Amino acid sequence: MSTLEPTGGPSSLRLTVAFLSALLAHPLFAQHPESTPTTLAPLSTPAHEIFGLSLFVLLITGAIFFSVSGLLVYVIVKYRARGGESEHEPAQVYGSVQVELAWTVIPVLIVVVLFLTTARIIFAVEDAPKPKSALDVTVIGHQFWWEFRYPGLGIVTANELHIPVSSHERPEPTYLRLLSADVDHSFWVPQLNGKTDLIPNHPNEMWMDPAEPGLYLGQCAQFCGVEHTKMLIRVYVDTPDQFAAWVANQQRPGVNDASAAEGREIFESEACVNCHTVAGTAAKGTFGPDLTHLMSRATIASGAAMNTPASLHAWIQNPNTFKPGALMPAMQLDDRQVDQIVAYLLTLH
Repeated sequence: MSTLEPTGGPSSLRLTVAFLSALLAHPLFAQHPESTPTTLAPLSTPAHEIFGLSLFVLLITGAIFFSVSGLLVYVIVKYRARGGESEHEPAQVYGSVQVELAWTVIPVLIVVVLFLTTARIIFAVEDAPKPKSALDVTVIGHQFWWEFRYPGLGIVTANELHIPVSSHERPEPTYLRLLSADVDHSFWVPQLNGKTDLIPNHPNEMWMDPAEPGLYLGQCAQFCGVEHTKMLIRVYVDTPDQFAAWVANQQRPGVNDASAAEGREIFESEACVNCHTVAGTAAKGTFGPDLTHLMSRATIASGAAMNTPASLHAWIQNPNTFKPGALMPAMQLDDRQVDQIVAYLLTLH
């Protein structure tokens, strides 16, 4: 798949956009992929197109702002009251065809230009041809976590999306089919693409072709309930070798470690199995995240806490520790039972 070409236009416009892009790419503005999500360092074709459009809009609105401000300053200075002048209001002029045409025609032309430019970008991104090498991922938004299904690879995971890097020499964009299991959500990883809603009973789609490996952070961008702000997204863009290794690990069957048998027995005897899946066990629930390879993830609770034994213990004992209002109930287990379940979960690599 060839990436979309940069937006065309007059040479002066291209130079201006290029200048603003170079300015915003300066270390003062740009951020590392592992830092706070930013729209100022696009690393995927759709994000580049959106970024170029935002600079174009900034150029036009900036020109309007400085023009209006300049005229305002000019009028204030030129027509200010001076000593010795009459305090009476000067003669008023009513009606001016030229002025009325100006404030009607110019705004209409500006709106038309912005509309056509925006429509061109939207159609260019949405109608981009899908190559045979594309990776398909189904994204399901839940309150308040993300489910990722790779139908062609037989993988189900949660909250941390792994995709391959894409280049001109080896194009491998990722196409996301967006679904919601409950209410409206919005998938947004600003360095890779714009916001796209997940609406119940209305499948949506988006794609991205990240050019550089790394970790890219995102967020549910549509208010979906009390823990909306902690419905975070982590996208790992892997090199081909890294992605192949991750796929091989995720396709492995669940581990049955005899040293954690007591924890597994408690896990399977409690309500955990009604919500979670662990391949090769009695746990077949789909309401909560698939835990088959839980310890291959860096975080739990959709990025709200790091995936450590202490965090797991606190999460199982009382999910409100990290996400007040989370739909996972406190299981009312004693410390010994929680420790045994944690020991079991630590074997799920």
